[in-house]
Amino acid sequence: MAKKKETETAFVCSSCGYRQPKWMGRCPNCGEWNTFSEEKIISAGTRALPGSVEKAKPIPLSAVPAEEGARLFSGIGEFDRVMGGGVMKRSATLVGGEPGIGKSTMLLQAAAAVAAQGNARRVLYVSGEESAAQIRNRADRLGVSRDNIELLCTSVLEDIENALNALNPVMVIVDSIQTIYSPEAGLIPGTINQLKYCANELVSWVKERDSVLFVVAHVTKDGGIAGPKALEHLVDTVLAFERNDDDIRFLRAQKNRFGSTDELGIFSMDEKGLSAVPDPSGMFVIKRPEGLPAGVAVVPVMEGTRVFMVEIQALTVPAKASITRVYSDNIDSARVSRVAAVLEKRTGIRFSDNDIYINVAGGVRLTESAVDAALAAALYSARTDVPLKENTAVVGELSLAGEIRPVRGLRQRVKTAKELGFDTVLVPGKETGAVSVRDVKALVAALFK
Repeated sequence: MAKKKETETAFVCSSCGYRQPKWMGRCPNCGEWNTFSEEKIISAGTRALPGSVEKAKPIPLSAVPAEEGARLFSGIGEFDRVMGGGVMKRSATLVGGEPGIGKSTMLLQAAAAVAAQGNARRVLYVSGEESAAQIRNRADRLGVSRDNIELLCTSVLEDIENALNALNPVMVIVDSIQTIYSPEAGLIPGTINQLKYCANELVSWVKERDSVLFVVAHVTKDGGIAGPKALEHLVDTVLAFERNDDDIRFLRAQKNRFGSTDELGIFSMDEKGLSAVPDPSGMFVIKRPEGLPAGVAVVPVMEGTRVFMVEIQALTVPAKASITRVYSDNIDSARVSRVAAVLEKRTGIRFSDNDIYINVAGGVRLTESAVDAALAAALYSARTDVPLKENTAVVGELSLAGEIRPVRGLRQRVKTAKELGFDTVLVPGKETGAVSVRDVKALVAALFK
């Protein structure tokens, strides 16, 4: 009898993952053309011998030892803040961001900081896109230490695993996961099966050792991480790099099993690399000696445990067509439409025949509901062409009934605004040193008399 093959081949659609025993020009599942590629799969008839693999056994939760002090500190304050106070050992982190935003720069700086802490802490930097000379030139330009950093320029998963077992590094950086492939999952990197297989192998290795893994991922044109969503489920933390029009970079945690996802890391980029901005309280507020123009309102925004002042700018113009539009990048356009509708209903000012343009100074993306009241003030000011009084800040959530509702961290927001020279702070409820407003009518009366 012929020996049964341990592996067999199949054709897998790189768009949707549909599997077919033979090649087809068009995928019958998603309809895409020329997306099938040949990949090796483990035969369903192949089974491990009894007793050859140690079986997993349940243990009492009370018997699991607590991992106190199991965080690895990178030495970059803003980075450690977003990670929840340091990188948890035996964890995997996925880093995404558009090309050239600074992902490789930040990870190289973090690697140098970890390697410089001594105690034979070796870092493995795996590059599937750049040569060793390019990485060396970047390290020289950044002025970081090159000691205890091992470079491996390859795209083969098995070569990476051999290096990991030989070096046993405390930090592993893979740049990027879309370039890594294993012959066990096919010969074309970047397919869905390759991404899932390679990522799972790397995560499994780091989970068994006191090490941390950073995986760089490409992003789509919409800014989302490219590849299957399962890639984000495999890791413990997902970091997203964003930028504004200047040299400011924002680091957010979209997922974090070991900390909060509310923290925001702010960096400035120059020829020496990324520099942390430890106190961004007033960096997004524009100083104007002649006073505020119409359509501008300032709100104390809370990101994690920090508060900083952000300027919201609004512009309303008569619509050129029968359908009005809302143009807003850094605040959800649906939120803008809702606030404008509440203003029109509760104060009688008309927005339904105007196009609305919203901008946030500094390019900060605002998602919390505490900006509703300031957005309403900016819209009312833009529509009436009456500016707000100088050194005035507004904070609060706006309900559909026109009520100004409380938000978290109100006392800290008021304190920060006062320290930065804002004499008048309009808030919901009663707060020491602030002006209390109950609804949008009271807000308009207090701001515009």
